[in-house]
Amino acid sequence: MQLRTMPLLIAAIFCTHARAEDDAVIPQVEVTAAHMKNARIDLSPNVGTTIYSIDKHMVDQLGQGDNTPFNEVLLRLPGVSQDSKGSGSIHVRDDHGNVQYRVNGVQLPESISGFGQSIDTRFVESTDFITGALPAQFGLRTSGIVDIQTKEGQPNNGGRIGVLVGSHDHVEPSAEFFGTQGAFNYYLSGSYVTNKLGVENPLPSTSALHDHTQQAKSFGTLSYFLDDDTRLGLMFGTYNGRFQIPNNPDQQPAYTIANTPDSAQLDQRQRELNRFLVLSLQKSVGDLNYQLSGFHQYSELHYTPDPVGDLAYTGVASNTLRSNSANGLQFDASYKLNDTHTLRAGLAYTRQTTHSDNSVGVFDLNDDGTQASTTPRTIIDNGSKTGKLSSVYLQDEWHIGAPLTINYGVRFDKVSAYVDEQQWSPRVNVAYQLAKGTALHAGYSRYFTPPPQELAAQSSIDKYAGSSNAPEVAVSDNVKSERTHYFDVGASHQISDALTVTVDAYYKKIRNMLDEGQFGQALILSPFNYDRGYAKGLELSAVYNQKNWGGFLNVTTQKAEGSNIISGQSLFAPDELAYIASHYIHVDHDQTVTLSGGAHYHWGDSQVSGDFLYGSGLRMTPDDAAPNSGHLPHYTTVNLALTHTWKATPVGTVEGRLALINAFDKSYLLRDGSGVGVGAPQYGERRSLYAGLSTSF
Repeated sequence: MQLRTMPLLIAAIFCTHARAEDDAVIPQVEVTAAHMKNARIDLSPNVGTTIYSIDKHMVDQLGQGDNTPFNEVLLRLPGVSQDSKGSGSIHVRDDHGNVQYRVNGVQLPESISGFGQSIDTRFVESTDFITGALPAQFGLRTSGIVDIQTKEGQPNNGGRIGVLVGSHDHVEPSAEFFGTQGAFNYYLSGSYVTNKLGVENPLPSTSALHDHTQQAKSFGTLSYFLDDDTRLGLMFGTYNGRFQIPNNPDQQPAYTIANTPDSAQLDQRQRELNRFLVLSLQKSVGDLNYQLSGFHQYSELHYTPDPVGDLAYTGVASNTLRSNSANGLQFDASYKLNDTHTLRAGLAYTRQTTHSDNSVGVFDLNDDGTQASTTPRTIIDNGSKTGKLSSVYLQDEWHIGAPLTINYGVRFDKVSAYVDEQQWSPRVNVAYQLAKGTALHAGYSRYFTPPPQELAAQSSIDKYAGSSNAPEVAVSDNVKSERTHYFDVGASHQISDALTVTVDAYYKKIRNMLDEGQFGQALILSPFNYDRGYAKGLELSAVYNQKNWGGFLNVTTQKAEGSNIISGQSLFAPDELAYIASHYIHVDHDQTVTLSGGAHYHWGDSQVSGDFLYGSGLRMTPDDAAPNSGHLPHYTTVNLALTHTWKATPVGTVEGRLALINAFDKSYLLRDGSGVGVGAPQYGERRSLYAGLSTSF
């Protein structure tokens, strides 16, 4: 772990190897690009936050290298626990979602959650993962900031082509191309993956039934330097994924319908689409740096049921198409007023439209709840909403003296969608350099988190009266914005040149606590609020690095509870609502202890590495017990990798990779299907072997 020489707490998960200085003259375009990149990074303050940095060297040590799904890269960070790998779900400091993704300084609008992951690890040059009491610049999604700097054009034109193959009929070709022509540079990447483990297996078996997936991703960034201090940039990305929903055999039908298929033969599918486009102008004028960006994002999710099977086993067959289109502007500026004060200000505006189209097959029921007819009928349940998000902030980074820095500011956020709400949010962060290699920080932030509009589509409960899709609770209030008081304190200490340790503690006092759950066959999450909630935790991290080897260890303990569900009540059973109305319960994604760690050793052109994940288990509801009062069994998984590089071959630099995922073939449950807002059971991936080969030219 490498501690940056700044009066704040920053931890780097792995440090890169030292490189010899090159006496050759660096091309001017490279100098200009580096200057503009540093200016862009300077737009974001870091005082008093906890920042863990991920670079290419760290990614190379993971089993699948840059083919590793991006959420699994983030799982190697403190305070991050896993949920469904297929959906890319992670939980940061016991929040459900609420993670903000920024690419080259631009906050990406949220896409509709599902099985896919739009971010491809291979286009990431470096990532800063920011947690704690955030400065005023960061708002709306605040459990963690994933700040990505992408690869860009290089002075020497080139590229990389590779393929990864392995268990579950996994085939994943990929390609990257980059280059510079005068003041213009470019980076383009694309990948395609197909396998038979697209979604978590509901069974402990090695292979899942009906679980084929096809996913394609593309990304590009183009830059043109008008002069040494002005850059125009165009960035785009696409994702297209198709999934079969895995089957769980030996289930008993709950309703009667002709030609009922066996539960092992159902054909449920989900298709996902996401694309974004960002146009940016970046400018430096003396001590003033600013970036203005316009963006467009579109996402779509389409769940296709088994028209007979879904009705037979659940009483509902919903053909669901949900889409979200967002357009907006973002402006950030920094100005170095003098040696002690740096001012930062900005604003953002997003206008988004969501559509929810549902064709729902149901059965009519008698007054006593029994099935009235074996012939289903179809209910059309469509809706749309246009919403707006507006934000503005102002802050000052004040270097009071050599050891002490304060960053203070305020932001204002307003949402107008299913709710019309707003909030002024003060922020203050203090960093103190206690001694060389030892830094302390503390902060307070007021947060305002609107419900995700793309998930909060409201259906008409009255349409389903007397049918098999009628809720037990005929009330569903609109989801409200979460309001949080956030306190954070931490320290880092560099014990030696090789060893750095960090510790961080936090407490969140929450009103209208947001959570999300899967209610139905489609993996579309629905948000709801607890009236009151809290979360608290402690994170410990250590990284050791020598010339040829190193390792890291993260330990997190945390707790999050909520009481009294005040929105989306129709999603729950009456007895659940009654109990939660007067009791605090664990949120479903609360995991008491999470550990991650790893080590690597390299010699010559070879490297061997390994990492592990430990979880004490997410929450579940035991029979005849309070909601979320139990937890699943703990688990530990170990991954191993061996890589070797052949340089100066006739086809360029060639890298070979062997990876063993879940080396000890542990069978473990991520979800068991019980708990508040929990869908089908989900088992983690069993032992899998992968082999990769790539060439750089």
